[in-house]
Amino acid sequence: MQYITELLSAIDSFVWGPPLLILLVGTGLFLTFRLGALQVVHLPKALKLVFSPSSRKLSSKTGDVTPFAALCTALSATIGTGNIVGVATAIAAGGPGALFWMWIAAFFGMATKYAEALLAIKYRVIDENGQMAGGPMYYLERGLNNKLLARMFALFGIGVAFFGIGTFAQVNAIAEAAKLTFDAPIWLTAALLTALVTCVTLGGIRSIAAVASRIVPFMAIIYIITSVAVILLNLSEVPAAISLIIDSAFNPSAAFGGATGMTVLMVMRNGVARGVFSNESGLGSAPIAAAAAKTDSCVRQGLIAMTGTFFDTIIVCTMTGIVLVLTGAWNTPGLAGAAMTNSAFAMGLGSDIGKYAVTIGLMFFAFTTIIGWNYYGERCTAYLFGVKAIKPYRLIYIGLIACGAFLKLDLIWILADIVNGLMAIPNLIGLLGLSSVVVNETRDFFANERTENASSGAVLTEM
Repeated sequence: MQYITELLSAIDSFVWGPPLLILLVGTGLFLTFRLGALQVVHLPKALKLVFSPSSRKLSSKTGDVTPFAALCTALSATIGTGNIVGVATAIAAGGPGALFWMWIAAFFGMATKYAEALLAIKYRVIDENGQMAGGPMYYLERGLNNKLLARMFALFGIGVAFFGIGTFAQVNAIAEAAKLTFDAPIWLTAALLTALVTCVTLGGIRSIAAVASRIVPFMAIIYIITSVAVILLNLSEVPAAISLIIDSAFNPSAAFGGATGMTVLMVMRNGVARGVFSNESGLGSAPIAAAAAKTDSCVRQGLIAMTGTFFDTIIVCTMTGIVLVLTGAWNTPGLAGAAMTNSAFAMGLGSDIGKYAVTIGLMFFAFTTIIGWNYYGERCTAYLFGVKAIKPYRLIYIGLIACGAFLKLDLIWILADIVNGLMAIPNLIGLLGLSSVVVNETRDFFANERTENASSGAVLTEM
C-alpha cells in the first residue's frame, strides 16, 4: 500500500505541476481579460438572475429543469467536502496562504465557469431518451470539431465520478464525521448512504435537481450562520488572521517557519488544486448540469452558473478557512480533514453546537455532491456508450459508494487530484479554442440588451 501511495503521489505531483496550474489560472485570466472582467462588472446582474422568481419557474423553453434547479444541481456537486474537508486539507498542507490562492483561482474561475455554461447551452443536444445533453464533450465535438478531446473528457469525467469527487472522498468524509460525532459504525453509515443514493439517483436529473434545490440553499445558510457566529465571537482576531493568510501566501515561513522547506509554489499548488476540487471551475463538470436548464439564452445561464463559484469559494470556503485560522485548529498536531474543521468550530463556539453543525452540514453537502456527480458521470457515459449504458453505470456507481467509506483519506485525496487534473486538460483546451464564440455571444447579448433598454426609455419619454 505504501508503494501505491508513493506512486500515486508522484503522478499527482506531475499532473498538478506548473503547466496545469498555469493552464487553469491562465485560462481564467485570459477569459477575464477578453470578457472585460465580466465576473466583477456583471456580478450584480448574475445574482439578480439567481434570485429572480423566474429562475425557479418551469417554462415552455427547451430544457429539463429550471435555471435555478440547474444551478443547485451544479452547486450540489461543488459545495461538498471541498468546502469543509478540502479547505482543512489545503491549509494543513500549505498553511493559511493556501486560502489566498483558493481566492485567486476562484476569482478567475468565475470567468471560466461562465464560459463553460455558455458553451454548454449553445452546443447542447437532445438524447435518445428526450433529455438535454450538453457539456464539454459536446462543445469539444460540435464547436471545436475535435472528437478525440471530447472522448478524452468523457472518459476522465467517468473517472472523476467513480474515483474522484463523486464517490470516495464524499463517502469517506461522511463516514468519518458520523463516527467522530455520533460514534456511528462505518458499515452502518455506508449502508444507509448507499440506500439513499440509490433512491435519488435512479430518478434521473429531475429527481436529483428536486433534492438539490431543497437541501443546498438550506444547508449553505445554516453553515454560513454558524461560521459567522464563530467569527463574531472572535472578531478582534480577524485582522490578524487575514494578515496571516495573505502574508503566508507569499512567505510560507510566516506560518510554518523556515525549517519546513515550504515554498510559495507548494502553497499555490495546494490552494489551486483544492480550489478546483471545491468549485470545479475549469473542470468541465458544472456545464453538464447547466445544459439541462430551461432557457433560451446561453449568456443568462452562463451568468447564473458563474455565481456557483462565487458562492462556493468566495463565501463558503472563506468561512471555513477563516474559522480554521482564527481558532488555530489548522496548526493543531494530529488533526486532519473533518476532524480539524470539527475541532475549529467546537473551539470557536465553546460547545458541541459547532461540532454538530459541521457534521450535519458536511453529511448533507457530501450527499448532494454524490448525487450531482452521479448525473455528471451518467452524461459522460451516455456520450461514450449511448443511453443503454446508463443503467450499468448507475449500478457500478452505487457499488463504489458502498465501499468508499473503507478507504484511507490520504489515498482518496491523491487519487481525486489526479483524475480532476486529467479531466480539466481537454476542457481548458476547448475553452481557449472557443473563446471567440464566448466573447461574440456575450457582446451580442449585452448589445441587444442596451438597445432594448434604450427603446423602452424612448417609449416612456414619448408617453
